[in-house]
Amino acid sequence: MNPKQAVTSGRPAFFLFDDDVNPPMNDLDQLVAQACDDFAAAPTPAELENAKARYLGKSGRVTELLKALSTLSAEEKKSHGAQINMAKQRVEAALQGRRQALADAELETQLRAEALDVTLPGRLRGIGGVHPITRTMERIEAIFASMGFDVADGPEIETDWMSFTALNNPENHPARSMQDTFYVDMKDDAGRWLNLRPHTSPMQIRHAQAHARRYAGAERMPDIRVIAPGRTYRVDSDATHSPMFHQVEGLWIGENVSFKDLKVVYLTFMQAFFETTELKIRFRPSYFPFTEPSAEIDVMFETGPLGGRWLEVSGSGQVHPQVVRNMGLDAERYIGFAFGSGIDRLAMLRYGIDDLRLFFDGDLRFLSQFN
Repeated sequence: MNPKQAVTSGRPAFFLFDDDVNPPMNDLDQLVAQACDDFAAAPTPAELENAKARYLGKSGRVTELLKALSTLSAEEKKSHGAQINMAKQRVEAALQGRRQALADAELETQLRAEALDVTLPGRLRGIGGVHPITRTMERIEAIFASMGFDVADGPEIETDWMSFTALNNPENHPARSMQDTFYVDMKDDAGRWLNLRPHTSPMQIRHAQAHARRYAGAERMPDIRVIAPGRTYRVDSDATHSPMFHQVEGLWIGENVSFKDLKVVYLTFMQAFFETTELKIRFRPSYFPFTEPSAEIDVMFETGPLGGRWLEVSGSGQVHPQVVRNMGLDAERYIGFAFGSGIDRLAMLRYGIDDLRLFFDGDLRFLSQFN
């Protein structure tokens, strides 16, 4: 028998015969079996797609058979086409089956790699702690509370009068040079710009004014004993200074309050804060516009790494009579003292920290040491 046409394309083929309009089924079965074997041997999706191209691609073996139908008669196309399409469907089914098998195998590998042991105990979240500055502030408040001092609070955005004028710091006064620094785009009722407070003294003024109003007309006013801890702002930045820092100011106003009381109160505070009596304090004459006379307070530890050195820790003095009047009090009757200490500096001394910036960097390795 002479073949009418051979479809080879360089690969094993079957023949369409003149005397048999149906192609030999064993040739199609062999083609499907070979495709199934090639698909099954493909270890990866990429190689499977290469195998698919050999059978179902533009020049694939099944595609070439379908193209060859164009040379046949209508009756032959109908008979031969049906058989080739059935073979194509079997090849596509084998291809889809192998794709699914590879996808299932990849998923299984992923699941094994990401498997969770549900019998393990749960992982607890890390427990946070109090920031060392906050811890120091709470310690200061507790110590002064034990000596009968109230704790005042107030706004961080203040008026010029509260920040400076009420403290005997008029405009253009030289003492403003390092404090009259941060302003906000807001004005008070008098049309003056508001500023970020450079110290917590305005809280003392507000507290004293409220105290004076409360006891206005009373025969005797109880002493004002208050501390004012909080954030303050000045243009200053290095290893021991920050544009934002923390300060605690103390105020004791009464009819018979002297420097002796200041010395006793501050020495008691320092001994309680550092948990030792092996320290000394001294007062050095200084100048502040809101106190007269004024003094710097230094501390010296008798032992330890800082032993034998005088360290400045606070400014202090007898409250200026004009400031007493600005509090709404009679300066001829009431007298007292005030002091201001840097909370950050006290924390540095207590914990042995030599760089203030460590408190504000947010490094958990540093902060966790205090919890």
